[in-house]
Amino acid sequence: MATLTSLSAETEALLQHECKTIRKDLIHQPGPDFVDRCFVPSNRPPQVLRSLGQLYGHGRLAGTGYLSILPVDQGIEHTAGASFGPNPMYFDPENIIKLALEGGCNAVATTFGTFGTVARKYAHKIPFLVKINHNELLTYPNTFDQILFGSVKEAWNLGAAAVGATIYFGSEESNRQIVEVSQAFERAHELGLATVLWCYTRNNAFKTADNDYHVATDLTGQANHLGVTIGADIIKQKLPENNGGFSALKFGKTHAAMYDSLSSDNPIDLARYQVANCYMGRIGLINSGGESKGASDREDAVRTAIINKRAGGQGLISGRKAFQRPFAEGVELLHAIQDVYLDQSITLA
Repeated sequence: MATLTSLSAETEALLQHECKTIRKDLIHQPGPDFVDRCFVPSNRPPQVLRSLGQLYGHGRLAGTGYLSILPVDQGIEHTAGASFGPNPMYFDPENIIKLALEGGCNAVATTFGTFGTVARKYAHKIPFLVKINHNELLTYPNTFDQILFGSVKEAWNLGAAAVGATIYFGSEESNRQIVEVSQAFERAHELGLATVLWCYTRNNAFKTADNDYHVATDLTGQANHLGVTIGADIIKQKLPENNGGFSALKFGKTHAAMYDSLSSDNPIDLARYQVANCYMGRIGLINSGGESKGASDREDAVRTAIINKRAGGQGLISGRKAFQRPFAEGVELLHAIQDVYLDQSITLA
């Protein structure tokens, strides 16, 4: 496909990689029957199955078992000016929805306020994923805590198909966040909404002079495992870049297999360990698209999609690379990501 032209040698190598850590036959693989296969036997109510069907059944990836989601909550998390300065049209919430629609996304994830301005016009046209908590950035000195900005019932009133939340695992506030989000997800399932958890690690001690272990697969994998435990239907996680966080930081409990037989230095094997911690893929893993770096964004996005798909993940949630550029280019970038998941020659490693 056109998406796979002019790839770097490193990305080309990813297409040939054979995973020899956690075998692909152990993974509950994405596919058209994923909801029936993995959620129908679960405790999810029929209304939640309907909402999951909406998410997996919309956009260019409809019916594939893969997800492409546009997330735009950075106006709170990073300030609106910093987020929308590169393309001021997105100060208008309707343009966020238009980008997701034109981009062929399964869903759009954004704030109560954004959805509140356009709910009646668009709730029936694309699944809404309402982000219910945020790290607001105006407190001085800056604090880093996810706080609720509204209720699950309010998201339901907006016509949402799903709610999303972030937990900063490893932070001083994580215990409170776990309780809040667990209760919110329980209420969401009662109301028939699917649940998506941003499973981020955050602690100043996780970043050393040599490595940033916020993106270590052993730490992020455990965050994923906590996330599926509290009832997330989809896990959103940063792409892993290294391993050995528990060993280097000298906390937690480890097993030698975590660092030799269950993973390797290959990016696909690192991501496969994340998938394994999502109940071996019974709960879908979507990885972050990451920040916009300019000219390399397309290559970076395609590379991330290849890693996620070949690891057994279910897609990308990519925002800044899409909305921090001209509208047509943002649409094209989203399509480039989706083309990886539509390309049947790209299989599990």
